[in-house]
Amino acid sequence: MKKIACILAIVLLFACVKEDHFGLSPYGNIKKFLVSNQAGNAIINADNLLVTVEIPGGVELTKLVVQEILLSSFATANVAAGDVIDLSDDATITVTSEDGSIHVWTVKSYVASATPQLANGDLNAWYKTSSGYYEPGVDAASTIWGTGNPGTQILGKTATTPYDLGEGNKAARLLTYDLGLAGIPLKTPIAAGSLFTGYFDSDKLDPTDPEAAVIFGTPFTGRPEKIRFKYSYVPGPVNKDRNGNVLDYDDNCDIYALLEVRLGGTVQRLGTAWFRSDANQPELVTKEMEVAYGPLDNSYPDYMRGEDVDFVPADSAAYMLPTHISFVASSSYAGAVFAGAVGSELIIDDVEMVYEEE
Repeated sequence: MKKIACILAIVLLFACVKEDHFGLSPYGNIKKFLVSNQAGNAIINADNLLVTVEIPGGVELTKLVVQEILLSSFATANVAAGDVIDLSDDATITVTSEDGSIHVWTVKSYVASATPQLANGDLNAWYKTSSGYYEPGVDAASTIWGTGNPGTQILGKTATTPYDLGEGNKAARLLTYDLGLAGIPLKTPIAAGSLFTGYFDSDKLDPTDPEAAVIFGTPFTGRPEKIRFKYSYVPGPVNKDRNGNVLDYDDNCDIYALLEVRLGGTVQRLGTAWFRSDANQPELVTKEMEVAYGPLDNSYPDYMRGEDVDFVPADSAAYMLPTHISFVASSSYAGAVFAGAVGSELIIDDVEMVYEEE
């Protein structure tokens, strides 16, 4: 137990180190940037001090509100969250590093597609982290995808890995692992493979709560009719709860997408698409999930409706655009409460938004 606690303490310590420096820091980077109505992750080019954001057509560019701006450690800027920014033309943000050096950034905007897709939805791009495991995306700065790997790799497990389909085509392999002796003290016997839009915040790491460090969602403004993907699934042989009790039903994979409207500190769900299955499907097949817009009635299962969910009213849901999408996949649907079957394997590939034909 002491060894595990020591390992976790070391991980938490190093997770807090954002940019190594000695003396006064010279860094003056913008590391994350989000304005109201933004359609996707900002593209940040530190070499050219350039931030590019995607804004849907028809949005008033002169009165956008900065929702989030993350700077280098100890740096300050002349723009803060809550400020109004005019992106009808190029805007500038002045960042002052800890050592007093000035870094003048340019912010540009361009019109978003009415039928956007998720970046790296084909899951072909994977980058190697400093800890030696792989994560989906070109690099950590630009990816919209996260996994639970940062939380499990300290125990030598990476439950989500790239899967080579041949001829340069990759997918994501999500596997439910037995954490062995390391999981006994905290009653965390398994780690389920996970893939989601968003990121893992190591500062919030809690070994007893896998979702505590997960920040779900990425900016998105499309209204897809369906969400299409390829998948295969083989449930593990014995499904158990976190106490080791054998359950009388098989493990299930879980794949879902939530379209949300996040404005003024509130979150309303606009659209719901969900696929949960215990079927043995060893070969890759194509699956489509229909997106249900607005409140869900009792004809939908409880897990789709959720608890205390604030839905966009039906009349507004008929036309409103989302601001974010949370796409989530897991090899064990109850992995967040450490229930699942060791060996459950989900392969997922080619996530695609399907829009109505004109």
